[in-house]
Amino acid sequence: MMSISFNADEIFEMAIEAERNGAKFYRKAAEQTECPDGKKMLLDFAAMEDGHEVVFSEMRKELTEQDKESLTFDPDGEGAMYLQAMVNAHAYEGKKGPADELTGKESPAEIIKIAIRAEKDGVAFYLGMKDFVSSENGKEKVQAIIAEEMGHIKTLNETLAAVGK
Repeated sequence: MMSISFNADEIFEMAIEAERNGAKFYRKAAEQTECPDGKKMLLDFAAMEDGHEVVFSEMRKELTEQDKESLTFDPDGEGAMYLQAMVNAHAYEGKKGPADELTGKESPAEIIKIAIRAEKDGVAFYLGMKDFVSSENGKEKVQAIIAEEMGHIKTLNETLAAVGK
């Protein structure tokens, strides 16, 4: 039986890619939205995701060598391929990603609800991934990602309340 473990650096790599995917979702939604206020809101959310990508990149730069230490022998790079597959799926378990779900007919509230669902899936994903990181390899840094993602959910819920359900 093969044991799976990750280090904090690998988790940050996934988090950065997830933020890129989030920005892509909001930009696609903005392209499909006729309402100028809705378009602005969605582009603001895309910029927020871009900002989170920067935050996670900066946090990743602060990792120690121990946080980046490979925990498994992987001469064929299969771990990197596995991580990329996980990021691409990003906790959607075979479903389409949020950007692929958009039809162009969604209201701003429906778009925000899709985004909230994606963020909640992200939190669940990182909570699960945290268990694969040893405490000496940056478990508390993965918790920082979770805290950021929970902040996204709070912002989206506040916006949803403002635009109406």
